[in-house]
Amino acid sequence: MIQDTGRLAVVTGAAGTMGSAITRQLVTDGHRVVAVDLQEAALNDLAAQAPDRIVPLALDITDAAAVEAAWASTTAAEGPVQILVNNAGILSNNKAAATTLEEWRAIMAVNLDAPFILSRLALADMRAAGWGRIVNICSLSMKTGGLTAGTAYATSKGGLGVLTFSLARETAAQSITVNGIAPGYVLTPMVTEQLTEAQRQAQLRDIPVGRFCSAEEVAHCVSYLASERAGFITGEIVDMNGGMLMD
Repeated sequence: MIQDTGRLAVVTGAAGTMGSAITRQLVTDGHRVVAVDLQEAALNDLAAQAPDRIVPLALDITDAAAVEAAWASTTAAEGPVQILVNNAGILSNNKAAATTLEEWRAIMAVNLDAPFILSRLALADMRAAGWGRIVNICSLSMKTGGLTAGTAYATSKGGLGVLTFSLARETAAQSITVNGIAPGYVLTPMVTEQLTEAQRQAQLRDIPVGRFCSAEEVAHCVSYLASERAGFITGEIVDMNGGMLMD
């Protein structure tokens, strides 16, 4: 049995509220984390919290060539990646008529293309190691068509869910699991800054538990799915929406 500590993880969007919570939780679990984001200063602040455990990597994950080069140099220095958390995402609340093709492509590049590029690289490491965990941060919007979220965002997260299923099916016999988490209304800037107060209050009325999700709650779920204990769970999308959607 492989020990459930000491692995190398990659977390994208690590400088954000949810990404930093996930990074800290994986460090608490005993892993080393390559924290990936565009925000270099915020990454350095995060890494300073555990300088022997967090490797900051400022990177544009939509640039495939840059991602491949950074992956090669980082794994040469740090070792193979056995945990990948595709957390980075950008939100648009624009519905179809207001969504430009440029916006559509930008959202797909971050929310769907980058997880595919990173997963393909990670799977090579995981297959070589004989063990791996991929956790994709999806969204409630993939199951509802978007409530306050826009068309491109909801579609990108739906695509990420299907990518989860496809990779899970492909790797199920290789001690690699691929799962997703579909949070609904986590207390991040997507809720605190990109929704109006009226929208926030309306959503709170629709959440049976009566509150928004915390980033730490999502991080705890990532921790479990990234662990040895979750080895019989693959191709699953875990709902975290306070009872808004039950299926």
